[in-house]
Amino acid sequence: MTKLADIGLIGLAVMGENLVLNMESKGYTVAVYNRTVEKVDKFVNGRGAGKNFIGAHSIEELCASLEKPRKVMMLVKAGKPVDDFIDMIIPHLEEGDIIIDGGNSHFPDTIRRTKYVESKGLYFIGTGVSGGEEGALKGPSIMPGGSPQAWPAVKDIFQAISAKVEDGSPCCDWVGEDGAGHFVKMVHNGIEYGDMQIICEAYQLMKEMLGMSADEMHEVFKEWNEGDLDSYLIEITRDILAYKENGEPLVEKILDTAGQKGTGKWTGVAALDMGIPLTLIGESVFARCLSAQKDLRVEASKVISGPEVKIDEDKAQMISDLKDALYGAKIISYAQGYNLMMEAAKEYDWNLNYGGIALMWRGGCIIRSVFLGDIKKAFDQNPQLANLLLDPYFKEKIEAAQTGWRRVCAAALANGIPAPALTSALCYFDGFRSERLPANLLQAQRDYFGAHTYERIDKARGEFFHTNWTGRGGDTASSTYIV
Repeated sequence: MTKLADIGLIGLAVMGENLVLNMESKGYTVAVYNRTVEKVDKFVNGRGAGKNFIGAHSIEELCASLEKPRKVMMLVKAGKPVDDFIDMIIPHLEEGDIIIDGGNSHFPDTIRRTKYVESKGLYFIGTGVSGGEEGALKGPSIMPGGSPQAWPAVKDIFQAISAKVEDGSPCCDWVGEDGAGHFVKMVHNGIEYGDMQIICEAYQLMKEMLGMSADEMHEVFKEWNEGDLDSYLIEITRDILAYKENGEPLVEKILDTAGQKGTGKWTGVAALDMGIPLTLIGESVFARCLSAQKDLRVEASKVISGPEVKIDEDKAQMISDLKDALYGAKIISYAQGYNLMMEAAKEYDWNLNYGGIALMWRGGCIIRSVFLGDIKKAFDQNPQLANLLLDPYFKEKIEAAQTGWRRVCAAALANGIPAPALTSALCYFDGFRSERLPANLLQAQRDYFGAHTYERIDKARGEFFHTNWTGRGGDTASSTYIV
């Protein structure tokens, strides 16, 4: 009798193909299916030749080749294709079998799908998988959520194929119910947007304000990757700046219009919905949007002038300041991202392990860095930590970074070089540490034109007042509510 597969996978694109090779290398037999069945035969007879794969030419055949409880994982385009495949898979499964969505799905869809699949007597897992092509093959960061009853059946497989940190701990653990896994992956991607943007701003400031060559910048990023900024994104930036085509830096030949697949936008929308100030990630998304308006920017550059850029003579000091600015902004990005996850945990009744999430992000994923070990320590020491900036270690680090960070932002503004993420992060830092903000005037304005009421510092919180500012209005006030 032919050996049944431990897990099945639908979708043999880049991520799917590499993930099943990873599974097989850890001793698992994997059944594979693709809507274009020619891909199945090509894979089984190509990269999968001589290995423990079972090629299936239909979903029925895929499901029939699986050990019980059957585990069917999809790595397909987010949106309608996921729903379509779920409906195609369900008739071929039995009670207690598991459907897994490993794509970049929007977390509300995962909440809905978990309820739907469970209503059919089955279990559902929505899991984030981060690390790109190389991570999928060698060990990604995996963030599963959904039906808790399904976790024991997939735990060994997921943890075996995930990246490992220094002590061997897997970068994979159960995140929480329904959409929790995909929410955490969404925030991961939002932080990824932020990290990439602040690195790009540092690159532009080095190039335009310091007049540095790609080779010089390569050396700086190489040095930075040995210290507090040691991370995958700093590492690949170092390598990109050294890459030559016909003796010239390839990076300078790439069109300056950034793409995006939507997860950064989703993070920003979720923050707006929950009232969380996710300023750095929001600016990172908008920076990509502005970059996409290339033709309009070219036209504007011909008719609108700004200040003449003055090359900073003290290059060494500005490079040191840039390092501080990157580190300070990075702290803000994670503080805001964690703040959003905390609010979501309240909103959706998820029991998120914040130190555990940092551990999951330590290896395999795009935002992996030594920095995440410090975040794990912060939450290990204080699981109730309300904001990373209140942790003694990060408080000390950001206070030490702020002088250089301020010099960088001031120089960028004075020279007309855009640095939206670095500057907005600094503004958040200053706002967060301010006992009093000018929202008192804002509330007075709202009450003046719309009778929206206000609270008073000399009265108890929760008691609202309205003033007839002009003498022409009445005493009727608008009801108090938060959108």
